[in-house]
Amino acid sequence: MSGQFEATVEVDRPVEEVFAYLADGRNDPQFSPRVLKIERIPDTLTAEGTVFRSTVKDAGMKTAREFRITALEAPVKIRWAEVTKNSVTVREGGYDLESLADGRTRVRIFNVLEGHGLGKLLVGLALVAARKDADAFGSRIKAAAEAAISPR
Repeated sequence: MSGQFEATVEVDRPVEEVFAYLADGRNDPQFSPRVLKIERIPDTLTAEGTVFRSTVKDAGMKTAREFRITALEAPVKIRWAEVTKNSVTVREGGYDLESLADGRTRVRIFNVLEGHGLGKLLVGLALVAARKDADAFGSRIKAAAEAAISPR
């Protein structure tokens, strides 16, 4: 079983700057409390093929995660796929960005969760939790990006 959750939010910063902020996955702990630590491999600008290795805490358990950037089209599209094989993984995820009037950016985030082994039984619960938190997650992205990017 697999399923998707998503959220859309408007960030009061220009699309190019929001894209740069989100493309650097090392910023994820600023809006995702489940991410305990994260590193970029190689430690250069994010590009297609870049891997982000993280330690996350889900349901009280720490797990190692690796995500590979599968597409990067500045300043409108970022895609990733999880390469680790935990019980529940992100088959595909991404950000779609759209420039709005007055220097604002619409950001849509989505993740397609997939269960493996025992995770086939757990993915439904993970989706319920992710969907329940989706709007708050979008709000955390907005707040973190606006705090990190100086207004013009």
